[in-house]
Amino acid sequence: MEDTQIFDFIVKSSIHDYDVNFIDDFRNHLNNNLFEGDYIIIDNNILNIYKDDLKVLEDFNFIGIDSNENQKSYEGLIPIIDSLINNGFKKNHRLVAIGGGITQDVTSFIASTLYRGVHWIFYPTSLLAQGDSCIGSKTSINFRKFKNQIGGFYPPNSVYIYLNFTKSLKQSEIKSGMGEMLHYFIVSSEKDFLFYKKYYLDAFVNTESLLKIISRSLMIKKRYIEKDEFDKNIRQVFNYGHSFGHAIESLTNYKIPHGVAVSFGMDIANFVSYKMDFIDNKTRKDILEVTSNIWKGYDLKEIKLDKLIHALKKDKKNVGNKLGLILNNGYGKIFKKLIDPNEKFKNILIEYLKSI
Repeated sequence: MEDTQIFDFIVKSSIHDYDVNFIDDFRNHLNNNLFEGDYIIIDNNILNIYKDDLKVLEDFNFIGIDSNENQKSYEGLIPIIDSLINNGFKKNHRLVAIGGGITQDVTSFIASTLYRGVHWIFYPTSLLAQGDSCIGSKTSINFRKFKNQIGGFYPPNSVYIYLNFTKSLKQSEIKSGMGEMLHYFIVSSEKDFLFYKKYYLDAFVNTESLLKIISRSLMIKKRYIEKDEFDKNIRQVFNYGHSFGHAIESLTNYKIPHGVAVSFGMDIANFVSYKMDFIDNKTRKDILEVTSNIWKGYDLKEIKLDKLIHALKKDKKNVGNKLGLILNNGYGKIFKKLIDPNEKFKNILIEYLKSI
């Protein structure tokens, strides 16, 4: 099996093409890449951990934000937009996001709406952002307790990936990124799943293996989003694990990290697929061998069936009274199916929750 080559690349977008670059020196790159009028939105954790690398911010307007789900709401955006307008930010200026997925969501949503659209660039600092969300154009904010209900599509103008950011991440954040990236490899092919399985345990401790997985993950995602940027067709398979994962997040008040919830979600989708004869038990167990390593230390004991069904009914992929679930028909054969949340389906979920 060939290893992934690591190289910079361009993502084609109907909004605007954007480049993705792997960089070796964050401090010098940032110092040379900021221009007059740029306004930086940065995760407070990054601001504290990398303060020596961020002295350049003394010469620019910036705002630190907390990396929590309350931040990515209308209420959370108000003080940021206030600061931008009151400090003279103009349409020809750029927003610079330095942080993980929440910083990305906040910045991209504001960039897409402020003055009807301004340029923005992104330095992803979380594994989840580096290996997944930094490309794809989606902007999302939460509505009350329901995740990613409001948003659109507005890609950055450039993405700069600095792998050493991952060295300061908590184990839970690494698990989240690894869980999120896994779903791309299953969606793609058995070959890609075996590639992930070959490197993923080593990737927890070895940045070279981690870089291989990040790069391959982005290349898989690039193939799909360039064909279906606005999530109308084949890209919907990337919601594999996410209907159940988002429900788990909201029902546990986000105590289970996103990618870990997605790893549970993939297993639930696989269990449902097995019970509906779309995959055999071996395929389900082969993937379970990987997902169970990712979610180790977490459980679903507080998840109740009625609340799970209620949360699933809020999913954006639903049609009428039917749940728009992404199920598994084999590696590279992930598909969307409308499911009636009837007693048969509920009994499958009851069996799963008792077995996990």
